[in-house]
Amino acid sequence: MLVVRSPMRISFAGGGTDLPAYYERYGGMVVSTTISRCMYVIVTLNGQESVEITSSDYRAFFSYRPGEEVSWDGDLALPKAMMRQFGIDHGVDIFIASETPPGTGLGSSSSVGVGLAKAMSTLSGLSLSRGDLAEIACHVELKKLGAPIGKQDQYAAAFGGFNCIRFEREGVTVEPLRLRPDVRTHLQQNLMLFFTGTSRNSSTILAEQTRSSAEDDSATVTCLHALKAAAAETRECLESGDLHRLAQILHETWQLKKRLARGISNRRIDECYDLALGAGALGGKILGAGGGGFLMMYCEPDRQPKVREVMEAQGLKQMGLHFDETGATVLVNSLPRSWRLGNPDLAFLKEEHVYTVA
Repeated sequence: MLVVRSPMRISFAGGGTDLPAYYERYGGMVVSTTISRCMYVIVTLNGQESVEITSSDYRAFFSYRPGEEVSWDGDLALPKAMMRQFGIDHGVDIFIASETPPGTGLGSSSSVGVGLAKAMSTLSGLSLSRGDLAEIACHVELKKLGAPIGKQDQYAAAFGGFNCIRFEREGVTVEPLRLRPDVRTHLQQNLMLFFTGTSRNSSTILAEQTRSSAEDDSATVTCLHALKAAAAETRECLESGDLHRLAQILHETWQLKKRLARGISNRRIDECYDLALGAGALGGKILGAGGGGFLMMYCEPDRQPKVREVMEAQGLKQMGLHFDETGATVLVNSLPRSWRLGNPDLAFLKEEHVYTVA
């Protein structure tokens, strides 16, 4: 048996600047951290000439044998494409499970991609760097499957912890942030996550942002420039411990983000956000592309009972939040050391990217 754990993330600032349509011209920057909510990939040997993939979150199942035609659509498109990328077409059962619902703004899809890359590389007998895992997940999602997404989630899941991640045409730079222990503790105590009760497909929202950036829409590009500047200030706030200013930045950037595309917010989200502010929260945002999922609010502990009360009155449920420093990791590997499976196609790693860790 092989068990891989891959964390999800919360992004503080810079989301949208990691889309290629923007960063390839202007450079992007995102500040984020991973949390203890994770995706799990469990691989067992089945001794058969087949591969079986099961997802508990999508309640989906897929089975195929070597030589059969495979369609690259549906809820299991990502694991199918990742198996093809590593040339694994028989002998394994793959089970995928998440600690949160899909489509909730925590980067779960890309966390799955990174976890699968870690599992498949282990099956293939490869020892890849965290940057390689991130780029494989990006390659499969963006290029093989044509998803209109950015790169921040893959790098967050692969590296883990608090990071400032810079995106350029030439490559990606991951800069770990150095937070004082007291700042980390206070930040974790002051952040609240509320599930809005709805999930969403981010593709429509991100596709609109991509089109606007590619067409050099002045309003969209101006917003993205401001979001990138806010990411730089967010890094300064985290490293200096100015959490009050961080809360203000969350509020300011949420107002900017809502102008990027239709569907990022809606009447219900806006009402819940305003109620949280009225109850004592200082700032916040919808995580991920928007439209639903988790609402993150910054609130001092003495005001949190009131915020929780008004959110629950609207049907929102709070989820516990704990930071996590570990990127994609093998938890269990009881496979024979001599056992290898797959014929990976990873030539693109040398051709398409450069990444560095500052």
